[in-house]
Amino acid sequence: MKENEKHLDSNQVKKKIRERYKGIDEGLLDFIPARPQEDFFTSDSHKRVAVYARVSTDDPNQTSSYELQKNYYEDFVHKRENWELVDIYADEGITGTCLKHRDSFMRMIEDCNLGKIDLIITKSVARFARNNVDCIGYVRQLKAKNPPIGIFFETENIYTLDPKSEMALAFIATLAQEESHTKSEIMNASIEMRNKSGIFLTPRLLGYDHDENGNLIVNEEEAKTVRLIFLSYLYGYSSQQIANALTELDRLTKKENSIWSPGSVLYILSNERYCGDILARKTFTPNYLDHKSKKNNNDRNQYRQKDHHEAIVSREDFFAVQKLLRNAKYGNKGYFPEMPVVKSGFLKGYVVVHPKWAGFTVDDYYMASTSVLDGVNKIPSKPLEVKLEKGNIDLRGYELVRTQFISTMGHITVSISPTKLLFNKPSLIKLPDTKKIEILVNPGQRLIAVRKAVSNSRYALEWGRYTEKGFMPKLISGAAFIPTLYKLFSWNMDVQYKINGTSYKFGEDTVLIFSVDDATLSIDKNDFDPDMESDGAYIAEKVTSSRRRRITAYPKEWADSFGEEYYRTKAKEDQITKERQEKELESGHVTYSAEAGNVTTPEKAANEIKGILEDLGIDE
Repeated sequence: MKENEKHLDSNQVKKKIRERYKGIDEGLLDFIPARPQEDFFTSDSHKRVAVYARVSTDDPNQTSSYELQKNYYEDFVHKRENWELVDIYADEGITGTCLKHRDSFMRMIEDCNLGKIDLIITKSVARFARNNVDCIGYVRQLKAKNPPIGIFFETENIYTLDPKSEMALAFIATLAQEESHTKSEIMNASIEMRNKSGIFLTPRLLGYDHDENGNLIVNEEEAKTVRLIFLSYLYGYSSQQIANALTELDRLTKKENSIWSPGSVLYILSNERYCGDILARKTFTPNYLDHKSKKNNNDRNQYRQKDHHEAIVSREDFFAVQKLLRNAKYGNKGYFPEMPVVKSGFLKGYVVVHPKWAGFTVDDYYMASTSVLDGVNKIPSKPLEVKLEKGNIDLRGYELVRTQFISTMGHITVSISPTKLLFNKPSLIKLPDTKKIEILVNPGQRLIAVRKAVSNSRYALEWGRYTEKGFMPKLISGAAFIPTLYKLFSWNMDVQYKINGTSYKFGEDTVLIFSVDDATLSIDKNDFDPDMESDGAYIAEKVTSSRRRRITAYPKEWADSFGEEYYRTKAKEDQITKERQEKELESGHVTYSAEAGNVTTPEKAANEIKGILEDLGIDE
């Protein structure tokens, strides 16, 4: 019964809808016709017209195209009696995929917003914009104005105020963008082929000209400026001082600018072409749409050729300047590395780390360490011989479980990232009343040592600070020296490491020793990729707790054992105990200086600067 009632109600509703949509007598309505849609080709209304022209390079050969576009569209507008030319907005030597630096284009849009323009004329969609988003976006923005502003693309015969235009415009704009993408890929492939064949692009550079084959040849007059810059920096002047001096001397840049800046000086000081080498692909453009250049950190292939052309400065001087530049970032001066090396005692051969010096290399650490060692530092391991005393338990075949597999609670540890390091609270407790420490490295034995800093040490680091909770660990900044340690230990620069340590007492003094070979990885859980297994040399632990923020990864060689053989571990500890009993914890050190080679000394630089100035007819 209820279903029948519902069916009747439904039929009645449908009947009412049909009656309503029969409409009423047209005689009862007043019809007001819409204004006819303007036809671009036949309209005789007054139009304030803007013309947009663009050529994509500033090559002189493109100038004719640029001028032809301007002349053509001036005639194009003037032929229409009802059209008034507002301006010709022209960008020369600018890409169409990005609006950056397209000053005339942006000025035209601003004039549209100010109500100065009714219509824009341009040659083609590609001339207007090769970026699909920009093209459609500005078309819609201008169409939404009151009154709407149209764009006429002559080649494609598209008028944007035509309701049917957007589909065709979107399609052609996409093709224009893809054409730019294809050109970009072709250009990158061409550059790669040229570089691989040793045919390098050599843009204009102060101190050099190009011969008829495009090879770099020294321009002796300009080369005097280059030598003056390098010698002045080796002497000890800053880039700002050099820039000021060159400006006062009226020395010209390659673009014949007499005003120098520190940036232009630094560009010359860091350019490897002045020592005769060439490094191709120092930068690259990841996105063809925004054309933003990025430093090439092994993202693209690079090619270096030594002695590609005649040098203006020696290779030794060039690399000396590079070390100076790196050190200057951390407020240091001087080039020749001076490294304190412990000359005797328990820490013999350990190199004191300079916390603000970026000029040291892996070779510097090895050379400094071996400079105080007698003979070869590394002794081949011998088969372990175990002699058991009567009544002792035979533990051969047993392993001493690594503490990393159990817990690091209470153990001294240090966490090291590419720019910072942090010691834990137990480490601070082992060196009581110690606010500043020194870090030392033994590269041959792959050990890191920590000791209390000697008075007025230049190498001291604050590793803790006093808080309400007592003396607590403090994060140590190590952007200058840690990257070299990463190279020294063959570590992955994308990863943070954690190392357990051991403390050794020498009377009232204590030293902490950390073995790099016992390092584990500490990975943020959000950054961990289970399929990657870190850098291939480590295995990550299985974590079930959701409260843990970091994951520990262990060396793969640990996978098949709990630790090292018991007697081998005991032999090492016995050897360290013996050395600790026989040797003292001496703080005395000798200074190791890296070989200066043929680098121009400050004294020689001063004489050569004087000679160049006299040659230029300038009195000091």
